[in-house]
Amino acid sequence: MDMNLFMDRLLKAAVEKGISEAEVYCEEADSFRAKAMEGAIQDYQVSSSSGLSLRGTVNGKMGYASTQAYDDAAIEQLIEGVKESAALTEAEEQDEIFAGEKEYPVLPKTESDIDGVSADRKLEACLNIEKAALAADKRIWKMQGTMLATATSKTYLRNTHGLNLSNESRYCMAYALAVAKDGESTGVGFGLDIGGNFADIDPEKIGRKASAEAVSQLHGRSVPAGEYRVVVRNDAMCDLLATFSSIFSAENAQQNLSLLGGKEGTAIASEAVTIMDDPLLPGGLATSAFDAEGSACRTKAVVDKGVLTTLLHSRKTARKQGVQSTGNANRARYTSTVHVAPTNFFFKPGDKDMSALMADMGDGLVITELGGLHSGANPASGDFSLIAKGYTVKGGQREQTVEQITVAGNFYQVLKQIKAVGSDLVFPGSSVGSPSVDVGTLTVSGGQ
Repeated sequence: MDMNLFMDRLLKAAVEKGISEAEVYCEEADSFRAKAMEGAIQDYQVSSSSGLSLRGTVNGKMGYASTQAYDDAAIEQLIEGVKESAALTEAEEQDEIFAGEKEYPVLPKTESDIDGVSADRKLEACLNIEKAALAADKRIWKMQGTMLATATSKTYLRNTHGLNLSNESRYCMAYALAVAKDGESTGVGFGLDIGGNFADIDPEKIGRKASAEAVSQLHGRSVPAGEYRVVVRNDAMCDLLATFSSIFSAENAQQNLSLLGGKEGTAIASEAVTIMDDPLLPGGLATSAFDAEGSACRTKAVVDKGVLTTLLHSRKTARKQGVQSTGNANRARYTSTVHVAPTNFFFKPGDKDMSALMADMGDGLVITELGGLHSGANPASGDFSLIAKGYTVKGGQREQTVEQITVAGNFYQVLKQIKAVGSDLVFPGSSVGSPSVDVGTLTVSGGQ
């Protein structure tokens, strides 16, 4: 059945069956994924998927239902599902069906070559990544995996108030995981590239990066426990920011899961810190003119030179606080309920590269990898204790590879003690980005 026709019929039937206002949220996706190992393609998948949810108000309560079928029976099932779900809803604060904005941002039209690239070219690129990594250094012992994926997705949002929005995105991503070995020492390196075009992906670059990272981790050792001046490299800082991004959610603040509730207008970080949420960022993985409720998206500095300017809001959290939505309503999938989430979220870069950050630090540690982020970090309190790798810095110069250490601190405190934010902004495979950051002093537990 034609998707547009089905959505129209569903909304009309919902009103006729007693749902006072209703909304359809639909996702369609086409994806390709290939994995290579030992010079051969080990896994190769091409898939198409689509799904749709109906959200509606019945007797003042919001209900949800979803389907992957598009026929008359599905319409009946969705309507009854919404009614049953609404009847079970006990929350006092309810979501709403939004009539829409007077106008929305106009995103620049972007061209993508992904749809025109043959499967053979994608498979060849995947194999070339592995070849490049193995050829880059004789100490590369083996590859743990090479992957290339492309995806095209489209989102539709319609409701009984006449709202009719859609958003389309395409991306290509590839990575390699290389293992280096020298004597008894081994190191693992990761290389990744992502872009809106297949042409943006450079197999040689990805392979060389994985190789170089693996070799750089050879012959690592621990360091004595103590307080160390620390620079967190951009990709590791992305992981840390992503882990604690939920503290900027008004939803979490209102549920006492963040310490930032009521802190708008006050300094929560050093003046070096500006954190952006930019749903209009060209090429961003979360770029869209509208959010999951149909609110217009806008670029904002969530933290501006250390001052918290706003939390991230949906329409429900904004109504509860007496402010406007920031356009951060999100649905992880069409089957999910609405929640608050950042879009393209990142530390605004400064003007110092890594060498300048190291020179300013003098002696200390550069952290290149953080582990245990799910178990070792508590977003509500901000505390973290994480397995880490990196290298020591002496006189501003790289010294010794470091492993088997744990770094501990509190993210709220880290924000306040940041000394400088670097210029090397990256988004390594997600919509959360960061440059390298001089985070001041952290507690390090070593093995010596």
